[in-house]
Amino acid sequence: MDIFLVFLFSYISGSIPFGLLLTKIFRNQDIRKIGSGNIGATNVLRTGNKFLAAVTLVLDILKGYLPVIITIRYFPDLIYLSCLITFLGHIFPAWLNFKGGKGVATYLGILFALSLELGLLFIFTWVVVTLIFRYSSISSMFASLTIFITMLIKETALQSINSKDDLGEGLILILFIFFILIIFTHRKNVSNLKNNTEEKIKI
Repeated sequence: MDIFLVFLFSYISGSIPFGLLLTKIFRNQDIRKIGSGNIGATNVLRTGNKFLAAVTLVLDILKGYLPVIITIRYFPDLIYLSCLITFLGHIFPAWLNFKGGKGVATYLGILFALSLELGLLFIFTWVVVTLIFRYSSISSMFASLTIFITMLIKETALQSINSKDDLGEGLILILFIFFILIIFTHRKNVSNLKNNTEEKIKI
């Protein structure tokens, strides 16, 4: 019963398409027909409305943060299930024929629920890489990799000190899964980067 409940509220929270809803309500536009067709904050920004893009970003972060925080509080044994299902809800929402966003903001919300430090590290890495390359896709993939590598190094160091300490293995696994999923959701961007057709962020 607990698994079903966590699965349900995590998926529903993750699958709410805030970018689509906000642009439809306030601009009478279908975000899926603009720019990259993505429902996330970066594509909402392409409508020219920075405020809606900022609101989309905050709401997408919250929809990743809230279900995981609830799970940590009431169902601590199912934390990583909640993390994964929340993320999958965003990229495969049933209401949009399972065609959702790329999950970066939702992933950030999940990270903040797991660890404030990881969330801040992701933001720092994303901003630095964006300032250098000005590609949101590269920043997202590199930041996801940074989070995974950082925790892997930390866990390896802890293991060398205390071989019985394996509390971080579940976290390492879920961060690796997220990294792979982030690569998957950016597969079109990877192709665009190869063809030199990827759109840069205007700073």
